[in-house]
Amino acid sequence: MLKCGQWLEVLDELTIGAFTVDREHSIIDINLNAQGLIGMQAGEVVGRDCREIFTGVPCLSRCVLANSGDTTVVEPDVAVTDEHEVTYWITRLATPIYDDNGNLAGCLTILQDHSPISDLIERLHHEESKLKNILDSLDIGVFTVNRGGLITFFNTAAEQITGYNRKRLLGRSCAVLFEKPQADDLRLLQKTIKDGKSRQSQHGSIIDEKGAAIPIQIRYMALRNEKGVTIGGLATFRDLTLLHQLHQAMENRYTFRDMIGKSPAMQKIFKIVSMVSSSDATVLIEGPTGTGKDLLAKVIHASSHRAHKPFVKVNCAAIPDNLLESEIFGYVKGAFTGADRDKPGRFDEAHGGTIFLDEIGDLPLALQAKLLRVIEDREFYPLGSHRTKKVDVRILSATNRQLDKLVADHQFREDLYYRLNVVRIELPPLTARRGDLPLLISHVLRKLCALKGRRLPKVSASAMKILLNFDYPGNIRELENIIEHALILCTSSTIRPEHLPGYLQTGRQSANRPGRGSNQMDGEARKISCALKDHGGHRGKTARALGMDRTTLWRKMKRYGIS
Repeated sequence: MLKCGQWLEVLDELTIGAFTVDREHSIIDINLNAQGLIGMQAGEVVGRDCREIFTGVPCLSRCVLANSGDTTVVEPDVAVTDEHEVTYWITRLATPIYDDNGNLAGCLTILQDHSPISDLIERLHHEESKLKNILDSLDIGVFTVNRGGLITFFNTAAEQITGYNRKRLLGRSCAVLFEKPQADDLRLLQKTIKDGKSRQSQHGSIIDEKGAAIPIQIRYMALRNEKGVTIGGLATFRDLTLLHQLHQAMENRYTFRDMIGKSPAMQKIFKIVSMVSSSDATVLIEGPTGTGKDLLAKVIHASSHRAHKPFVKVNCAAIPDNLLESEIFGYVKGAFTGADRDKPGRFDEAHGGTIFLDEIGDLPLALQAKLLRVIEDREFYPLGSHRTKKVDVRILSATNRQLDKLVADHQFREDLYYRLNVVRIELPPLTARRGDLPLLISHVLRKLCALKGRRLPKVSASAMKILLNFDYPGNIRELENIIEHALILCTSSTIRPEHLPGYLQTGRQSANRPGRGSNQMDGEARKISCALKDHGGHRGKTARALGMDRTTLWRKMKRYGIS
């Protein structure tokens, strides 16, 4: 996850101003674009109260800090006049920043100057082809429609954001760009054409060629001829994927939009999750490595009434067995040598919220009884204590192992299994949802390009064929690694086969893809063995190739007896 300072640098690359403040309104950091907008250098503002500095950019009507971490605030453009009497139109967005314990720590504010594009639009007439050429070179999406809503112009940036070729859209209804015929954004455009008044949508969305919803900020204005008669409408929009990711990273909150999938298997999961989220039911998430179990747990938490409380993740496989109990349940002073103070555990940190026990199948038997008591009585003994602690948490767990098989082999308590398995959700591997691959490829590309501040490249037909026919033993995580590899090597506007990892270019598939029961175990063991051989036994390279963490690879090698 990027730290705030890194996010400010990323936003600088996108010519977006940004600054951060702490809980007491003191400015912590400010990027170059924001310095340019207010006409002051970082040394003049860092450490000072934001309410004193930004007199030219009045405080938002609803301060994030004053409202104890209210949700992200976006307000309409405000006119700011500098010392030279030059007016700027600034869009402001503020989002809360939380510390590791989920407490409000400060605020990030985005400042974006829209004056250049606004001035250009004011001079635009339907017949002025030169200005249309200028619009075609902008990095902001622009399209125009006639009074009937048919698209008459679609610039290059709009093509890159949506994935559409303008030839496919010209002459078609602009409704194709919106989620439904009565979408709010479409109605705003229709009203603008009808009464001539400009409007904007801060939380809009547009549908790309693959059918995925892209978060955007969009402005609508009437398009008039030389006589001042309204002959259509014009829309300018910016891709807010980066800001959407930033908001997620700051608040650690995810929605169904973050899970991509139109296959019947995924639609069934979405339906179950929408019903389960509102309850406090214990949920067990099963699925192969890299299928998105972690993300699904975050979505369930964010959709529940505990969304504003902590979400605490515990990787049961990554913590050494001798430290697990103290990490999960905490300890009291004197519990062991070096315990010079009381230390709360993960259950304490999750009080009021959700605890996510990842890789639950690797939890030692000795701790399973203690976990069972927490589930049944919502209380536990910290290590070394003679007093129980009460805790209010929702428990989510996940595993890529078959818990019922572990129960049969006496490696997992049967009573705990039934307590965890109140609601069971099984995430399918990518091989079982190949129809979602085009959507996922597009989504991953957009996410990574937004993070790197680069334009969205196209994927050649030959490269797409390779991507669509690969088995992805590492599932979505491996897909993300492959796309990132391609973006690093691709310096042009199109990703080609030579930009993909070598093992995809040669058409070599990994060992048997995961199935069920012993076949899954055997196939996974062979897959790891082959990957280790391909990379000369280097665990780091092997883990990256398989799309898993090094700790996960080490644990699997230990389980299968692979040296």
